[in-house]
Amino acid sequence: MTSPRRHGWLDRLERLGNHIPHPTLLFLWLCLLLLPLSALLSWLDAVALHPTSGEFVVVNSLLSVEGIRQMFTGAASNFTGFAPVGPVIVALLGVGIAERSGLLGAALGALVRRAPGMLLVPVIALAGVLSSVAVDAGYVVLIPLAGLMFQLAGRHPLAGIAAGFAAVAGGFSANLLIGPVDVILAGVTTEAARMVNPTALITPSANYWFLLASSLLVVSVVTGVTVRWVEPWLNRRNDVIETLPGDGDQGDRRALQHAGLALLAVVLVLTCLAWPEGGPLRSADGALLTGPLVSQSAVVIAVIAAACGITYGRSSGSLPHARAVIESMEETLRTLASYLVLMFFAAQFVAWFAWSGMGLVLAIRGADLLASMALPGPILLVLVVLLMASLNLVIGSAGAKWTLVAPVLVPMLMVLGISPEMTQAAYRVGDSGTNIITPLMPYFVLVLAFARRHVAATGVGTLITLMLPYSLALLGGWLVLLGLWVAFDWPLGF
Repeated sequence: MTSPRRHGWLDRLERLGNHIPHPTLLFLWLCLLLLPLSALLSWLDAVALHPTSGEFVVVNSLLSVEGIRQMFTGAASNFTGFAPVGPVIVALLGVGIAERSGLLGAALGALVRRAPGMLLVPVIALAGVLSSVAVDAGYVVLIPLAGLMFQLAGRHPLAGIAAGFAAVAGGFSANLLIGPVDVILAGVTTEAARMVNPTALITPSANYWFLLASSLLVVSVVTGVTVRWVEPWLNRRNDVIETLPGDGDQGDRRALQHAGLALLAVVLVLTCLAWPEGGPLRSADGALLTGPLVSQSAVVIAVIAAACGITYGRSSGSLPHARAVIESMEETLRTLASYLVLMFFAAQFVAWFAWSGMGLVLAIRGADLLASMALPGPILLVLVVLLMASLNLVIGSAGAKWTLVAPVLVPMLMVLGISPEMTQAAYRVGDSGTNIITPLMPYFVLVLAFARRHVAATGVGTLITLMLPYSLALLGGWLVLLGLWVAFDWPLGF
């Protein structure tokens, strides 16, 4: 039994948040706001000294001749080249076959019936943490599956969506494995550290012990917030929950066995293609983490899901012919219509913002402000976390932000006796958490679409309300963890 007063602030936040415009309108208005803002800052000669090149970075006006030309000539390529568009479409083509064949409902139903209910949230949270190894695949696959698993278990599906979203977003700064994100950040940190120490070398495993502890933190926080805050709040509501394809269907055991054999066959083929040092699913230099198996995980997911879905559908009779397979993919793409419209305007905003140079100037000025404060190292680390958490609300890419600020923050803190590894760890703490509460995150509207499949009345405010407790708890827990690491001088990695 929960107290209405305890969750009253969530009700008020939801009502306030649902007054926020539709994310598509929000991006459209932001695009329009960039026009006069870039012109004003350009007129005021807003500049920043680039820490790597030593050149001055200026703000370019979008209302100049070159700016207007850039907006018109780049409109189509901005959209087609936008990172969250292609992988989502490719992955969901395969996942749509698996879902509409009834495979996902049957497989998850069997899993939920056999798994203890108390382990459902921790398992989803751990899967979300591990999903960052496959880059953005967790957003496309794990989050909708988490909602379906909760619904099949008789629990509110939005709680599963929220838990999956928090775990996937938080998982980018917590993992049990070394992934592509670690490789990217370590390379940037090394280049920044060599401005002070020419022999510096930061390896991808430089934060491994911290990431390992962070994984436990994320799983604990996601589980605690889901069970103690999110589910009780949702259970007080009278949401009309939609029935999804395959919901409640125990499936055909023989068809599930055939789908399992198809899964083994595809995994075997992928293993054969990735195992040899010169395999086609490795990169040109033989690396596995940067090869197509990991970097093109959306294609891998689509192939696996399609093979298993088609096998299940043919065996159970839900996809009796090839036309039914095509129709399942077409139906999936119909559900992406609002997402694609949003992505068009989001792509323009991101491209215009980058071309104007405002993001670069903002990042450099923010880092310079920290340097000018001359504060003790631990306090500076906290400010780095808060700065990154703030920038995360408008600049979603972890690699892009670190590329901008690392050349300033890493040398500055090295002079103060703070290692590059510790600065990188502080950056990763700030880079997770706040992106789950901003509609400006490219995947935010995709998660909103997943939520609306279960509860059609879900609004922007509802999703922000669901995610805010996770965001606050993750940031608070990570700050405590970072403080313990500094206080006891534990090794960050190896």
